[in-house]
Amino acid sequence: METDLMRCFYLLLLMVICDGFHVHGPSGPLIVQLGGSVVLPCFVETPLPMQELEIEWKRNDSETLVHLWQNGESHPDSQNPSYRERAHFFIEEIAQGNFSLFLTNVTREDAGVYKCAVYTNHDSYETLIEIKEIERLIVSGAHVISAYAGEDITLNCSVDSHIPAENIEEVSWRKTDGEILVLLYEHGEVHTDSSHERYMDRVELFSAEERNKGNFSLRLKDVRTDDKGLYTCSAFSGAFSDHTTVEVQQLN
Repeated sequence: METDLMRCFYLLLLMVICDGFHVHGPSGPLIVQLGGSVVLPCFVETPLPMQELEIEWKRNDSETLVHLWQNGESHPDSQNPSYRERAHFFIEEIAQGNFSLFLTNVTREDAGVYKCAVYTNHDSYETLIEIKEIERLIVSGAHVISAYAGEDITLNCSVDSHIPAENIEEVSWRKTDGEILVLLYEHGEVHTDSSHERYMDRVELFSAEERNKGNFSLRLKDVRTDDKGLYTCSAFSGAFSDHTTVEVQQLN
């Protein structure tokens, strides 16, 4: 009789512990730098029984499995390949109710809404976490141009950023040897008067519409023999910066 009472008491206590737990997430969307790391918060205030605990992290938009905790251990073998070796639990803190996810080497594709679902034998709750924006400033377009004197050529430069093009602080074109300023774009304006006298009236960027798409390619008109060499397209905004190079060769 006493054993039955104890069993009933234990079950009642377990139901009280498990019933109505609430899963907490961050107070708002997360903003992460490209290539950086981020913690996606997910936790409960009162620890849950480990023997019946299951934690499932998924992409809310695609149901892609990001990570799984089940039967007292993590299951990295079940992760979607794009998250394998990048998404981790804080294993030593799960017993204390911390089910957060540590995501490393953040990519552009990681932006989106994630679901942290917590299951016990008696209940299940979930919370949503959004990675709203991947901060980035990537300059690309490196190539080699072969040209003849008198031609008009285009030096490619593409700027991919979370920052609107008109808000990028600076994009500059320079001839690497001698650090000659070829053309400057600053705070939404093209400063043609900034060009070195060798390039005055011979260089221009594409239209504002193209620049708003991230196209900061340079048109160089009436190419001369001394235009041969290496050119750098650099972009700066706050703590972000990147550059690419274009080589002009075989001028004759």
